Amino acid sequence: MGRSRRTIPEELLLLALDPATGTTAQPQSLDLGLAGAQLVELALAGRIAPDGDRIAVVMPRPTGDPTLDSALELLRRRGSPVRAVHWIGGPRLGLRQIYLAHLERCGMVHAVSGQMCGVLPTTRYQATDTAISRDIRARLDSAIRTGVPPDPRTAALAALAHAVGLGKHLYPGNEGRSSRSRLRDLIRHDPMGGLVAHAVMDVQNGVAAAPRRAAPGSSAGPGSPAGSGGGARQTASVPVQPHRGSMARAVAH
Repeated sequence: MGRSRRTIPEELLLLALDPATGTTAQPQSLDLGLAGAQLVELALAGRIAPDGDRIAVVMPRPTGDPTLDSALELLRRRGSPVRAVHWIGGPRLGLRQIYLAHLERCGMVHAVSGQMCGVLPTTRYQATDTAISRDIRARLDSAIRTGVPPDPRTAALAALAHAVGLGKHLYPGNEGRSSRSRLRDLIRHDPMGGLVAHAVMDVQNGVAAAPRRAAPGSSAGPGSPAGSGGGARQTASVPVQPHRGSMARAVAH
């Protein structure tokens, strides 16, 4: 996969960067969303496919993206289809830090070391090209305001943004209520995006033990979920802390 197109995990993280606070919005749920975004990106690349509420590897050939290929290899090693909710809720913590480091290597953000309260070491990630973030946001805004069905990548991005709770970050206050509602409704436009978005919300709600049962007469794509979540230079402040999980160990500080 070339670098001419940003991946959905990259776009989700760039959406979460908050220029006002210098942090990433919804940091706890964002790791889950990034794990789900990897599944969507691998599905779009033809490497995996949904099998009910499970994910099956259909082509183990690497994509050329190291972060995606790490996930693909872990899925391949499972040997059989894995439930999306179990994959997303698995012990692969630290994806936010992994993708921030990845964006830095790709030249999309610039890392600046500092301290929080004069004691705790932090790394601030400053966007190098805010036009990229504006473009991502414009795609979501267009899908919300025009009512035209979005392309699968935008639909999946919207579903994941809603699932991790970015709605209130992107469209705050009472004036953003209708936009948040329409962001939620975009989940129906991409079956894979809907599957992983519901899995992300199931993990957060602690209902990962039982398979999701479709309502009578419902389509294959999941319906509306419960819950919800610019222009200047953007930064994120991330405390330096030990990483856990097999993928987190891949981050180079």
